[in-house]
Amino acid sequence: MEGLPIYLQNYRCLLTVTIYDIAREAKVGIGTVSRVFNNHPNVKPKTREKILSVAKRLNYHPHAYAQGLARRRTNTIAAIIPFFTNYFFVEILQGIQDKITNLGYDLILYGINHPREIDEYLRKSDQRGRVDGILFFSSKLPESFVERSHVDSKPLILVDAFHERFDSLHVDNFKGAIAATNHLIQLGHTNIGMINANLNNTPARERKDGFADALKAGGIELRPQNIVETNVIKNDGYTREAGYSSMKQLLNLGTDRPTAVFIASDVQAIGALSALRQAGLRAPEDVAIVAYDDIELAAHFGLTTMRQPMYRMGELAVEKLFQRMENPAMPPSHVHFVPTLIVRGSCGMNKNYSLAEEFLQTSD
Repeated sequence: MEGLPIYLQNYRCLLTVTIYDIAREAKVGIGTVSRVFNNHPNVKPKTREKILSVAKRLNYHPHAYAQGLARRRTNTIAAIIPFFTNYFFVEILQGIQDKITNLGYDLILYGINHPREIDEYLRKSDQRGRVDGILFFSSKLPESFVERSHVDSKPLILVDAFHERFDSLHVDNFKGAIAATNHLIQLGHTNIGMINANLNNTPARERKDGFADALKAGGIELRPQNIVETNVIKNDGYTREAGYSSMKQLLNLGTDRPTAVFIASDVQAIGALSALRQAGLRAPEDVAIVAYDDIELAAHFGLTTMRQPMYRMGELAVEKLFQRMENPAMPPSHVHFVPTLIVRGSCGMNKNYSLAEEFLQTSD
């Protein structure tokens, strides 16, 4: 900063520092400074050290977006996701957001209100200069996109979905449903029902298949009247209202109602508990319940449930996307999670179960 008046030197840190200032102070060209900040290998070590020293002295921090432009990146990723208000996706998004924030990236969310919007959002995200990669959630990947995808397409990670040509993270809903149903069988129940979501949803179909498989393997009759599915479009039926109305339908079976119910999500189970209370019944004394997801609210309601690693799925989705961005030619990889049974009070395994104790345990 030689040549500046002393009072300007003292306040130099308050001025906006640019790469032009760095180049002038280090007595090098602007291109050399740019190559240093973008980790280009063709810079002499002594020159690199000098430029970084000047940058540190002037308290200069390269702008993440400017660096992205130099690498022809936007420092932004897109997430195409069915339902923003679904607790399952909220917890996954939290893992994504925390991870990309640490990496200096931004997130664009596309919310799917109807399946016909999927291809449109994929086209938008795949356009050059919009985003660096795409996270695609819980929906069937359109074959039209698969057919037109090529080596120059944006990196794509499937979350809670699967296609052999793309990297994916998938929860084994079939095995999870088997484990949930087997738990009720082991508790001695033989009249077991299921409250499911809309069968247009892939996890809902997989959970129904697992439920039916477990009953068959256990030698227990599958009673069609004991399976309630919803045609609700909102959140594919993973809602409190759908759980409430579905439990009311099972209770209308009277004395032939199920003594235990596997419910496809915690949110639906919370609605089902409300229907039980309204009918003067309780879980597990009158109807044992095992749900699915283990969202934060599950512990407060004492739900026995199948835990999905939602936050970790979000983190890992970002990690896999960045691996794909750096190594576009590597073969696709597929990560399968098997959910874990979390036993609380709603199934009746521990009738002295304390919600307060559970809350304290989950708060540690």
